[in-house]
Amino acid sequence: MQTVITDDLDALLAALPPRVAAPLRQGPHLGDLLEVVLDLGRPPEARFPGREEVLSELEVSREELGYVIERVGAFGEDNRAGIERTLHRFSALRNRKGDVVGLTCRVGRAVFGTIKIIEDLVQSGQSLLLLGAPGVGKTTMLREVARVLADDLHKRVVVVDTSNEIAGDGDIPHPAIGHARRLQVPKPSLQHAVMIEAVENHMPEVIVIDEIGTELEATAARTIAERGVQLVGTAHGNTLENLMLNPTLADLIGGIQTVTLGDEEARRRGTQKSVLERKAPPTFSMVVEIQAWDRVAVHPKVDQVVDAILRGLKVTPETRWRDAEGQLRMEPGTSLAERSRRGRRGVLGAQRLGGRQETPPVAAAPRGEGQASAPSAMTRVLLYGLGRGRLEQAAAELQLPVQAVDSLAEADVVLTLKSAYRRQPAVLKEAQAAGVPIYVLRSNTPLQLAEALDSLREARGSATYDGALREAEDAIATVEGGQPLVELNPQNSFVRRLQHQLAERHQLTSHSRGREPFRRVKIFRSGALGREP
Repeated sequence: MQTVITDDLDALLAALPPRVAAPLRQGPHLGDLLEVVLDLGRPPEARFPGREEVLSELEVSREELGYVIERVGAFGEDNRAGIERTLHRFSALRNRKGDVVGLTCRVGRAVFGTIKIIEDLVQSGQSLLLLGAPGVGKTTMLREVARVLADDLHKRVVVVDTSNEIAGDGDIPHPAIGHARRLQVPKPSLQHAVMIEAVENHMPEVIVIDEIGTELEATAARTIAERGVQLVGTAHGNTLENLMLNPTLADLIGGIQTVTLGDEEARRRGTQKSVLERKAPPTFSMVVEIQAWDRVAVHPKVDQVVDAILRGLKVTPETRWRDAEGQLRMEPGTSLAERSRRGRRGVLGAQRLGGRQETPPVAAAPRGEGQASAPSAMTRVLLYGLGRGRLEQAAAELQLPVQAVDSLAEADVVLTLKSAYRRQPAVLKEAQAAGVPIYVLRSNTPLQLAEALDSLREARGSATYDGALREAEDAIATVEGGQPLVELNPQNSFVRRLQHQLAERHQLTSHSRGREPFRRVKIFRSGALGREP
């Protein structure tokens, strides 16, 4: 993972007064220079990572400020200028009359290879938001994102460049953005309008935008994302929690609203009646917190992270960094399943009705003795009193293979509401009689459905396979100890196949008997009993 840096320092030094540029040229740390500060009546300073250095004891004069202004481009309404075809930025301080009394001359660098640490996220096609304090490298990474998407992935990329920060000053964009096209913004207040113009006029697949900072820009970003365009942008803020507390930019991660709960719901949650909830789907589905040049924290599922934080849960992001050898290292954060388990409050508990198990319910095997179901096979769900659209939304968020069906004969599991379960309609009675698992929810909300589906996944993964195999191992030990026969609890065809394989490895005989969903395995010594029907 090599990093190549292009900084055009000669162009910057040529724009500075000679007495200021001379000590910089002679210094040993020119490659680490961040910016030069020229304030009227004060000595010039150079800023490096973690330190500052006075370049001369003589104070900066108006003539020296004028020397710099003559050698850079025109200053816009944002008091920023640059040098044509470079990435350097000059920011002006003005007095009450509008005269320039100070300049901040920031070094602009094109760093190739900086996005290797998040390249998989960039290539995913999902909208990505970069957060970080000023100077941490957001714009540098954003510039590299534009180049990789345009040159390596051959996408139509449009850069909305407000202050020529991304692609440099002048009409010809800097090579650092590759073949990406650049839209310049005449006034910072018009950035949101240019963002919409980029979508309507230039057919982009990706829009790159730096420093989203106003409500209009946040609204424009949402409009772009809803049109199916990948959006990659930056915003000021160290963490996702900072963004949630920012009323102007909170819409980027779905917005926060106050919801008043009913008395019963408030008692169930153990909270006040007024709680905070996410208002809408987030504009950016992924957030990267840039902690340092070579270290980031990643939130790959912003909607679920925001929901977890609003429920008072501690969420640990995935951490990525490059070590001293330049190798990528990763430390996983809190898994989505773990977040869901910690936040589970609404599911009353799945009940296995009509069967012999007391463990949480297991998705039943498909009716009949056809092919065995793999652990990732589609789970067919019959909904009673619940919306199909919300089920599909929750299944998509958890990436679970779930299909809503219309009849109990097709269903592996039933989902219903507490109010409906109390009435015991005919379909639920039939499900109990057939041994189909029933999951009971308190309310018809996406969060409740997501929690129920995650509970179903746990039941399939943990109770079905681990518990069933332990039961088979215990039965094998019992038969080897002298007992002629042990009958196991009913399982689906995939689990029964695993139990048969265990018995065969111990040179024991096993048969399946009974009808679905009560078909089960019997284990005994070979020749000890006749073949069971």
